[in-house]
Amino acid sequence: MLSLLLIFVAGPRYGQSNVLVYVLVCSAIGSLSVSCVKGLGIALKELFSGKPVLKEPLGWVLLVCLVICISIQINYLNKALDIFNTSVVTPVYYVLFTTAVMMCSAILFKEWQHMVLDNIIGTISGFLTIVSGIFLLHAFRDMPFSPNLLPLLLSDLRVLSC
Repeated sequence: MLSLLLIFVAGPRYGQSNVLVYVLVCSAIGSLSVSCVKGLGIALKELFSGKPVLKEPLGWVLLVCLVICISIQINYLNKALDIFNTSVVTPVYYVLFTTAVMMCSAILFKEWQHMVLDNIIGTISGFLTIVSGIFLLHAFRDMPFSPNLLPLLLSDLRVLSC
């Protein structure tokens, strides 16, 4: 539903001026494609164990949904990359896509129910570390840095510590 609103309402109005519109479409649809792939993986596992999965319509529905989701995702990612700079689209897309996949997996597959507290903390910590790293890389990408500056920075740190 959110994707349809973004595609048909927000996209035509704000897509040319706001990077989040097309990237949110890619992320939301992308999270569905990840879930379709996970479902197809389960179906293949069942197929190799000898169950008649090819006769069931669910596997075929997942395959069709996957093709549709990937097509929409690539279309809107290309739209975002045509309009906005890659250095803006890529980090925003990565963070939103990862967030959407985590939320979709938590809802559809109830993965968080069976996780112990250590695994939950580790997953959230890893996610926050990646988000922080992407933010830092994006925030300081224009800062000039060369190996010649390293001795100066180290000497400044020695002066401050004394």
